[in-house]
Amino acid sequence: MSFTSFSFFTFLSLLFIIYFLIPKKYQWIVLLAGSYIFYIASSPVTTAFLLFTTITTFYTGIFLGKANEQYAQKVSLAGESLTKEQKNRYKAENKKYKSKILVVSLLITFGILAFLKYYNFFTDSANMAFNILSIQAEFPRLNLLLPLGISFYTFQSTGYVIDVYRWKIAPDKNLAKFALFVSFFPQIVQGPIGRYNELAGQLYEEHPFDYTRAKHGLQLVLWGLFKKLVIADRAAIIVNTVFDNYADYQGLTIFLAVFLYCIQVYCDFSGGIDIARGVAQVLGINLRENFKRPFFATSIADFWRRWHISLSEWMRDYIFFPLSISRSFARLGKTARKYLGTYLGKLAPTFLAMLITFLAVGIWHGARWNFVAYGLYNGILIFTGILLDPFLTRLFSERKINTDQFPWRLLKIFGTLFLVCIGRYFSRADGFTIALRMMRSTFSNIDLTLFSGDQIVQLGLNEKNLFLLLVALIVLLVVDILQESGIKLRERISAQPVVFRWALYFTAIFSIILFGIYG
Repeated sequence: MSFTSFSFFTFLSLLFIIYFLIPKKYQWIVLLAGSYIFYIASSPVTTAFLLFTTITTFYTGIFLGKANEQYAQKVSLAGESLTKEQKNRYKAENKKYKSKILVVSLLITFGILAFLKYYNFFTDSANMAFNILSIQAEFPRLNLLLPLGISFYTFQSTGYVIDVYRWKIAPDKNLAKFALFVSFFPQIVQGPIGRYNELAGQLYEEHPFDYTRAKHGLQLVLWGLFKKLVIADRAAIIVNTVFDNYADYQGLTIFLAVFLYCIQVYCDFSGGIDIARGVAQVLGINLRENFKRPFFATSIADFWRRWHISLSEWMRDYIFFPLSISRSFARLGKTARKYLGTYLGKLAPTFLAMLITFLAVGIWHGARWNFVAYGLYNGILIFTGILLDPFLTRLFSERKINTDQFPWRLLKIFGTLFLVCIGRYFSRADGFTIALRMMRSTFSNIDLTLFSGDQIVQLGLNEKNLFLLLVALIVLLVVDILQESGIKLRERISAQPVVFRWALYFTAIFSIILFGIYG
């Protein structure tokens, strides 16, 4: 059930009516039923995997919670007679027991994800290695179904388990309510990846209908539909034309397709998130912001603080930080200082932890080597920025250059955008070697005749659609500039006279209908 389908809007209308008409204490049950109806309608065969992950992580949380309670009771009963050594022993025993539970849970949940999403990737890579080494062996490929949203609900539920393990939250004692947390329908397809302490309470609370909240939520839905249907789907035509026939193009044509792919991914992904957040807001639930105008980033690190924020923060909190502060990485730092010096040695554990984290980011995006390259590319760029930062800061200080001034900021924005575009060769091309070929064709055969004659029209969009895409991109740019300036557009629109507001709403609605896929 796509977010842009008529069946979704019909489902949504019925759910809104039932949700606000029934007694408030049953609202969470409506959300649970609606979430599973949405999931079954979208992916009926794979619903069992969602249920299995939900049950596994729920009972893992229960077992971890009991272990936490037993430790607290043991310490409490011992009282003041408890020595520091005894407390440390109790703590170590508790941690060892909980670690076993956690590892089993993670092996099960991530094992399912790894098998379904990455089995064929690993077997293809192994078979390629066997062929190179002339080994007479071959793993069979399997025709596996990938459950809808498995990456999102796996990360969300395992984040909950790890937080219970760390004593950050108490375990949920209601399986049905926990099932709602894992399966909440607006976010299960594209995210954002929710945190239990931020989301669960909102899902279980009572929410009376609020006109202002509903109005702002529907405005966000309209904006998301505009980005997906008017911009992303239109840009995709040029992108697909070039990437599907990459050998026929070179120079600026390929780079235009790569740039438009950046726009397509942003508008499609952030548009879906806007729809999800808008729907949730109507229901009285605030989902976390997942994009903060990433194309205004002034570095790759800044880009990842603005792009797919819930994934970046998940990777930071559950992979990067635990690795970088672990004992083995501390020992690595001490060893590295002996051979690399104080500065580089101190950064060595950070570099390795960052590479592992962004390797995971790349693999999360897809089961191909070009996605591995995409993740490592971003990790290396971020670490390079960290490495060079003190030298560049000193250089600019000596030259008395204020990098906060607008020209320098603009230069950093364009430089970052260029580096982001280079990374998109890897994430869009059909393979690692194809990405490299396209890069070589781009920069070794610069062709400046793209915008002369009718060459650009031959990429799949006629003049009218190119003009519409340009206008839509200008609208997107203006809106992002206003939001980057701190202007709250939905509140500003709501404060305008009713005639102006509804003229704007109808313009948006008919733009989506006429210029999106519905037209």
